[in-house]
Amino acid sequence: MPGGSSLFSGFRVLALYSNHVPHALRFHKKHREFYLLTAAGKCFHTYSVNKLGIVSVSNSLSDDINVLAADRMLVFVAAGRLVSAFARNKEVVMCYHGHEQEVRLLLPLGDQLVSADAGGDVIVWDVQGGDIYLRLHFDSASFSVSAMMHPSTYLNKVLLGSSQGALQLWNIKTSKLLFAFPGWAAGVTALQQSPAVDVVGVGTATGRIIIHNIRLDETLMSFTQDWGPISSLAFRTGDTAPPILASGSPQGHIAFWDLERRHLLTQQRHAHNTAIAAATFLHGEPLLITNGADNAIKVWIFDQEGGGARLLRCRQGHSAPPTTIRHHGNDGKNILSAGQDGTLQSFSTVHERFNKSLGHGSINKKKEKKKKKGLTFEHLRLPAITALSSVAARQSDWDGIVACHRGRLATTTWNYQRCTMGDHHLQPPREHRTGIATAVDITSCGNFAVIGSSSGRVDVYNLQSGLHRGGLGAERAHSGAVRGVATETLNQMTFTAGSDWLLKFWRFKTRKQEGELKLPAAPASMMLHRDSGMLALALDDFTLLVVDIETRRIVRKFAGHQGNINDMTFSPDGRWLVTVAMDCTIRTWDLPSGSLVDCFLVAMAPTSVSLSPTGDFLVTTHVDSLGVYLWTNKSLCGPVGLRPLPADFLPTEETLPGVTADASEQEVTSEDFDDAYESAEQLGAELVTLSLLPESRWKSLMHLDTIKRRNKPTAPPSAPPSAPFFLPTVTGLTPRFTSPVATEETQSRLLGSSLLTQRSEFLCDLQAALQTSCFDRPLSLLKDCGPAAVSVEITCLTSLGGGATSPGGGASLLPAFIQMIDSMLASGRDFDLAQGYLALFLKVHLRSLSQDPVAMAALLGLSNRLEAGWAELRTSFDQSMCLLSYAKSALL
Repeated sequence: MPGGSSLFSGFRVLALYSNHVPHALRFHKKHREFYLLTAAGKCFHTYSVNKLGIVSVSNSLSDDINVLAADRMLVFVAAGRLVSAFARNKEVVMCYHGHEQEVRLLLPLGDQLVSADAGGDVIVWDVQGGDIYLRLHFDSASFSVSAMMHPSTYLNKVLLGSSQGALQLWNIKTSKLLFAFPGWAAGVTALQQSPAVDVVGVGTATGRIIIHNIRLDETLMSFTQDWGPISSLAFRTGDTAPPILASGSPQGHIAFWDLERRHLLTQQRHAHNTAIAAATFLHGEPLLITNGADNAIKVWIFDQEGGGARLLRCRQGHSAPPTTIRHHGNDGKNILSAGQDGTLQSFSTVHERFNKSLGHGSINKKKEKKKKKGLTFEHLRLPAITALSSVAARQSDWDGIVACHRGRLATTTWNYQRCTMGDHHLQPPREHRTGIATAVDITSCGNFAVIGSSSGRVDVYNLQSGLHRGGLGAERAHSGAVRGVATETLNQMTFTAGSDWLLKFWRFKTRKQEGELKLPAAPASMMLHRDSGMLALALDDFTLLVVDIETRRIVRKFAGHQGNINDMTFSPDGRWLVTVAMDCTIRTWDLPSGSLVDCFLVAMAPTSVSLSPTGDFLVTTHVDSLGVYLWTNKSLCGPVGLRPLPADFLPTEETLPGVTADASEQEVTSEDFDDAYESAEQLGAELVTLSLLPESRWKSLMHLDTIKRRNKPTAPPSAPPSAPFFLPTVTGLTPRFTSPVATEETQSRLLGSSLLTQRSEFLCDLQAALQTSCFDRPLSLLKDCGPAAVSVEITCLTSLGGGATSPGGGASLLPAFIQMIDSMLASGRDFDLAQGYLALFLKVHLRSLSQDPVAMAALLGLSNRLEAGWAELRTSFDQSMCLLSYAKSALL
């Protein structure tokens, strides 16, 4: 078996948008649009600010990205000690080696790049050549560089801020310290140029904001933020824009300061769940872009009364790793994901614009609505979801999702269509409210929910009313915690598994037990495939059992995992069982043969898995990862040979899939690297191009005899009336006057010998092209001729002599014409003309060709080229027709 998985291949990762690295913003003059760059692990994403749609994903680096910066042409990325320059937002075009510590700051400055590392080295690079122009070293104990900016209109000047609080203005061309600012007894965390020349904004670690004039060394104003250090500063720009300064905090709040009245204008609390990584105003627009480590990108618009902002656009995933994922619906396009951040979200495999956020669970929904706007209370929020079940059968009538929360007995309902938490908190009667909810399942009809708890109780609830409809057993269904519940398709039987090593079978309507099965170990989880009636149980001893619910017997037992089995899922036809465990393996078990058919390793342990109802994608989540990973099922694309794997099989690691750009979005490239125009001559080396002439020019060549018979006049032509004021002209596109001719009395009826040997311009150029092997000139002449003229020229190829020794040398023009057609097919240009000319040529000269060995040899080589060309075209046609038929069948 080859390395990796033979059944699944990485496709893409969903819901990864941003991390703690500050974003970069660039304006594309050709597209007249702003683009946003955010880091996501070892690569960075490019988004269109207008729609926040991803347009490009860069190639991966060896380490995680620490810093992002961009100018008009390139994107600069620092990963560890290496600084790389990306062109077209994808490929690395230059690497800058020279830092010995991790790079923390980047500043593009014209043809130069300034970088600072944790060891105190500041290096000025030549962007084009990659050489070091200047190296400065600072003692980290006295001046540790923590912020860096280029003051507007200050040529070759860089302002450096330190964690000790001092600032220094350097000339990077002359390597001189121009001025040193003593600071404000607090470490500098942010530096930002204001719209006014000579004025900069300084953010400190104590929460103080200083607006300072660096030319006069004078503090104009200062503000104090009560939420901790300043993580980001941004000035609003524009001729008519009010003077506003935005400051970010580590708590996710944003403060807006009025610089004219020198007071706090408004505040946006909990703009992000984590620290504000960066905030940037779009030039001349009332829009603010923010990103943070909570995996969110947000665009705020200032159109509220009093200068407040509201959320305009957002791309947000889980701020903590997801733990439970399940497909919702039967089309396999929507994935429900519950994360450790307590939110429930839906991600679409089609396009991210179909993503939904169902929000965060609340203990008392009505009470939270009565709270003041802009304030959230952590004690009202529910903890993370540990188990969930969903059915789309009655979701338009009432809630179709039920979820269990960590450490709570009451379960919550959610409405997928309204994207909100439901009104019901399902919990047993007061006398039985002990333990916590551990397992949940919704019946296939969508009317009832079956919930198991750690106390051993299994209760049934009506989803429409939220009322309790009884429990299984007299008091408790199991003597230990319930690890799994399931109901079959017709709601006749209910199956429960508990930590007492028992699998029990219950009648759903009467709530009475009809049997039980003793298990070899305590079950950890349970999964039922309703269509096949197969019930899978993951045990605490790392083994798997498959039980047939009809015969109530164990039909398969699998062993091989070396860690706790976190989750499992069935294929739509019930043939495969896919399991994931803490040993970082994803295994596929074949139930008919009872063997392991696929196994591969991943870098991070998978926590949950789900196979779509259509079988096209396998979805996984992993430890310490915020993304939802999609794997393509190779068996749907072609035959896959699956063989039982030996007991000592050693799996190999499969790379986790990355982010891909949407095909619907326009890919952005650097302005100086736009794609060059490719003419038909350039494309001819790879593609077949047509002549773009009217069809009558080449389609009528095979039917000239029929056309002549159809257009033959019924009466002989009569001479037109004399018109001496009209000069006779020659027919054609270019008007030319005819030469004077002799009268009938003086004109001879015999043709001279010179007229018999006279050649046309096309025949002369065709003869000359044999020496240079360049047939562009005769081909252009033939293109200008109509069908009748083309027929005359091709007919005259052998009418000027009887053989090679004739004065005209007519026999030598047959191979020349064949070579011209061969050059047309070899270049891939004028494919339609080549076929039409060749068809008429063979029709007229087939008998002469059979008697000329030179022409027959050339014709044989032309036949081989024709067959090869048609084979390629036929393959392309077949692929296109197959794809078209598939698309039509999908629409029907």
